[in-house]
Amino acid sequence: MSVIYCLNPHCEDPKNDTRTKKCRSCQSNLVLHRRYVAIKKIGRGGFGTTYLAVDMVQKNRYCVVKQLELGTANPESHRTALDLFAREAKTLAKLDHAQIPKLLDYFEENDQFYLIQDFILGKDLEKEIKKGSVYQESSAKQFLRNILPVLKYIHSQKVIHRDIKPGNILREKETNKLFLIDFGAVKEQANTQLMNQNPQSAFTKISVGTMGFAPPEQLAMRPVYSSDIYALAATCIFLLTGKAPKDLCDNTTGELEWEKYTNVSANFAKVLNKMLELDVRKRYVSADDVIKALDLVPYEQELAGSMVNLSTSKESNDDDEDITIASSTSQNLADAIRKRKEKLSGNTPSSRSQLNVSSSSQSKLQLTPETITQDYRKGNRNFSQQILSELDLEGLKLSGASFSQSKLIGVNLQKANLYRTNYYNANLAQANLKEANLQRAELYKANLKNADLQGADLTGANLNSAILKDANLAGAILKDAKVDDEQLKTAKTNWRTVFPDGKRRWW
Repeated sequence: MSVIYCLNPHCEDPKNDTRTKKCRSCQSNLVLHRRYVAIKKIGRGGFGTTYLAVDMVQKNRYCVVKQLELGTANPESHRTALDLFAREAKTLAKLDHAQIPKLLDYFEENDQFYLIQDFILGKDLEKEIKKGSVYQESSAKQFLRNILPVLKYIHSQKVIHRDIKPGNILREKETNKLFLIDFGAVKEQANTQLMNQNPQSAFTKISVGTMGFAPPEQLAMRPVYSSDIYALAATCIFLLTGKAPKDLCDNTTGELEWEKYTNVSANFAKVLNKMLELDVRKRYVSADDVIKALDLVPYEQELAGSMVNLSTSKESNDDDEDITIASSTSQNLADAIRKRKEKLSGNTPSSRSQLNVSSSSQSKLQLTPETITQDYRKGNRNFSQQILSELDLEGLKLSGASFSQSKLIGVNLQKANLYRTNYYNANLAQANLKEANLQRAELYKANLKNADLQGADLTGANLNSAILKDANLAGAILKDAKVDDEQLKTAKTNWRTVFPDGKRRWW
C-alpha cells in the first residue's frame, strides 16, 4: 500500500502517503470507522465513489468501500437520502448468495454514508467484451443460466436490483464465476413509495438505472421484478453484438433491433425477445419462467437442426460429417435423435439407418481428460451439455468450471478441486467424488444418486432440489450447504458427517 485516499468528498488533494494518519490537505482522519483504509479509487457512479480498501482489524483483508455522495444541501432531503440508504443497506445485509458480494458493514460517519463489501478480484463483462470477442449463442445461454438463479433469489427476497448491465456483472479471476455486483440502486417496495412521495430527494437520481438497459416502467419510476429480466436480456444482447442497447433502439417503436448483428437460433431469439417486451404484461413474469423456457430451447433447436442436417446428409450419400457437426453441439441432440426414432412408426431397421450416427462420429463427441485439462488451462472452463461419463478426472484442478447439464455418470473426480464448479441439472449418478473439494459448488437439480461423496467438502454448496438417493455422505462436510432434511434422509450419513448446522449427529 503506497497511497492512502482521503474520503472527505470536498478534499482538494485526497492522495496521501502511508506515513500519515491525517490528510495533509484537509486534516481529515484517514482511517474510516477506526479500521478501513482506502488505497485505490475503483470507480464513480450515480451514488458516489467506490474504493478498494484494507480492513486493518481483519488482518489487512481487502474490501470495497462505497461512499454515498449527496447532491443537495437541503437538510430534509439529506436526511431522507440517508434514511433510504440505511434501508437499502439492511436489504443488502439479508442477501446471502454465493454470487453476490457479502455486505460486511454499513454506517454513517461525518455526514456521509458508507457500505463495506467483500472484494471480488476480476473483470466486469463490459471490459471483457470491449477487449475481446462477442459471445456466441452457447456462451450467451450459459451466461443466462448462471445469472438467472441469482435473480430468482434476490426477487424471492423482495429485492429489485434495478441496474443490471455488463458493468455490474463481474467474472472472478480465479474461478471464472460470475458475480452480480453494485446493488447501489436496489430498493425495497417501501423505498420506492417513499421516493415517489418525495421526488425531489437527492436519492432519486440514482434510482432509475442505466439508459438502454432499464425498461420503460423503470424509467417512469415504477419498476417491477420483470424490469430486471428486461435488463438481463439487454445485457445478453450487448454480449452477443458488442453494441450498447441504446444504439440498437428503434426511435419509433422503442424496441431493440439486434438480430441482424448476431446469429442465433429462432427459438433463442424468441426467448430473448419475450424478455425484452416493452409491455410488462407480455414479458416473462419471473426468472423461473425464463429458466424453464431456456431448458426447452436446446431440445427444440437441436431437434430441428438434426432433421435438417440428416436430410442434407441423405442427399449427399450419407456423408457423416454433416451429422457430426449437428451432433457436436450437446448431449441433448443425442436425446433428440433418440426421441425422433421413437416417434417413427414401427422403429424399423430402415428408419434406424436414416437416423444412425456412426460410431466414429460419436467418438468425436467424447472429451478426454487430456482435452479437458488443455482447454481449462487455456481459459475455456465451459464444459456444459457434454457427455463425460466414466472419464477418469481424479485429482484435476477444475475450480470455477461449468458442467451444467452434462452427463457425468460414473465419472471419477476423487480428490479433484471443484471449488465453485457449476453442476446445474448435471447427471452425476454413481460418480466418485470422494474427498473432492466441492466448496460453494452449484449442484442445483443435480442427480447424485448412488454417488460416492465420502469425505467430500461441500461447505456452502447449493444442493437445492438435488437427488441424493443412496449417495454416500459418510464423513462429508455439509456446513452451510443448502440442503434440507428430506434430501438427507435419502442419503447415507454417519457420525463423521458434518451437517449444515456445523454439527455432527450422534445416533
